[in-house]
Amino acid sequence: MTAREAASQRAPVPTGLRSDGGATREGGATREGGTSQGARRRAGQQSKLAINRLRDRRPLEPAMADRFLARHEVPIVEGDRCTFLYRGEADEVFLIHRILGLPDHLPLRRLRGTDLWYVVLELPAGSRVEYQLEVARSGERERINDPLNPRLAHSPMGSSSVCYARGYAVPDWTQPDPEARAGSLVDMVVPSRALRRDCPVTLYLPARFRRTARYPLLIVHDGGDYLRYAAAKTVLDNLIHRLDMAETVAAFVYPGDRLTEYANSAAHARYLTAELLPRLEAQLPLAGTPSGRALMGSSFGAVAALATAYRHPDVYGSLLLQSGSFVFTDIGHDHGGGPPFEPVVRFVNRYRAAPRPVADRVFVSCGVYEPLIVRNRSMVPVFEATGMAVRYVEARDGHSWVNWRDRLREGLSWIFPGPQKYVYE
Repeated sequence: MTAREAASQRAPVPTGLRSDGGATREGGATREGGTSQGARRRAGQQSKLAINRLRDRRPLEPAMADRFLARHEVPIVEGDRCTFLYRGEADEVFLIHRILGLPDHLPLRRLRGTDLWYVVLELPAGSRVEYQLEVARSGERERINDPLNPRLAHSPMGSSSVCYARGYAVPDWTQPDPEARAGSLVDMVVPSRALRRDCPVTLYLPARFRRTARYPLLIVHDGGDYLRYAAAKTVLDNLIHRLDMAETVAAFVYPGDRLTEYANSAAHARYLTAELLPRLEAQLPLAGTPSGRALMGSSFGAVAALATAYRHPDVYGSLLLQSGSFVFTDIGHDHGGGPPFEPVVRFVNRYRAAPRPVADRVFVSCGVYEPLIVRNRSMVPVFEATGMAVRYVEARDGHSWVNWRDRLREGLSWIFPGPQKYVYE
């Protein structure tokens, strides 16, 4: 879809999502006339979900649940149906998730005669969902990762279990490639009068870094989290090795008080533009032009990137904005975000009322399962109206570091294309 078509979609609820109590069957098979009754019965059995075939067994004994779990990877993915399971004594069990359009607590049913609990969720192809289980026993509730699922996702908030629906695969360029030469990470500290603190920065230098070249510069908000949870160094190594993006120097910056510095802070914008940027361009062989500078960030970090470019519109040529917290109000003052969002709402409202170009290129990505999908879709035509080149990408994922990791190839290869398209020499 085009960026404008995606942004103009009215319904925020992703299509194809549905929670079933477990009696759901996949679409029944049709056969030509003349098929035997036994063959039709066997075909019908095969069209049932695995959990329903187990439920139909007579008698149903606890040992059958053992064999069932030994045969299946959890969650059980069958077409667009994903069966989530829990094994153990409990009063209630809930699937906890953050999929826009579904209740965030989905009850699991207990399979009679066993201590096996289940719920079936319909997830469209390509979906990736992070989740946990809430188990209630004797009036106590405990939230846990799925003990039957070894896949975990990590973030600054902790870990959670992950379901890969049919068609989702971990991109190979996010994994270490023995053929890709590794870049280096160098830590430095930049004293900032604007922020009144010493600011740590981690520099990424490409594997073939040399002083005689000229490199584009990528400044990354929440740099430590991108390195730790979004495999940013591995991604840069691989994309540069595969010639998907130009050899690039990246500066991974770290916030102090994140909700203050990233919420349209003049001090933060001044730190990046008047302190960090001049120092890097004095010490490193950088392109030193707007086309060779990009700001990147996710969530509040995307707000910080946009706000910095807004305050310094002739400095940065590209923005890479992932799941931006672009909260605004069209009428009234109730934005639902709480006090930290007040400066964000004022900034986004002002920008929407009088949009102007702040860069040449803007890459925007967002997950269709996160509440911010409506905000990000709404910003795309606003950006386009200024004349900036805009590329917009959606994914069947949520507000997560892996979602942002999986979109980096599309964003970085568009902002700083590989040497076959553009060379900083």
